[in-house]
Amino acid sequence: MTTLNINGQVRTVDVPDDMPLLWVLRDVVGLTGTKFGCGIAQCGACTVHLDGAAVRSCVLPVSAVGNKKVTTIEAVGATPAGRKVQQAWRDLDVVQCGYCQSGQVMSAASLIAQNANPSDVDIDAAMSGNICRCGTYPRIRAAIKHAAKEA
Repeated sequence: MTTLNINGQVRTVDVPDDMPLLWVLRDVVGLTGTKFGCGIAQCGACTVHLDGAAVRSCVLPVSAVGNKKVTTIEAVGATPAGRKVQQAWRDLDVVQCGYCQSGQVMSAASLIAQNANPSDVDIDAAMSGNICRCGTYPRIRAAIKHAAKEA
């Protein structure tokens, strides 16, 4: 049995220690906002926060979570940075197909929480590895800058 703090709720799950956090979230807990993309931590669709830091949940064994707080796309809007990023995404109409966007928002919210005024270099570094097949990168960058202004 593993006990996790997910979105502010303590949950006990009966899963193997090496099960990736992504599958615990989606298949066991039922939080399907976090997406499976590549399974090798290269696309960013599975990004969640561990104590506020963006991590790839597809390669993170549940046993490595420990006592850290897990935040998913379902609850990131309850954080100041998450709320600002989600509003910026709406204001600038960032989403096209939307599949990668939960991971994009999670990475952007982690960046804004840590750096209220990110430069283009900061944005590139934070968003590196978040792939958007639709190519909405210019809108993503603009939304992050918009969210930073609101912060």
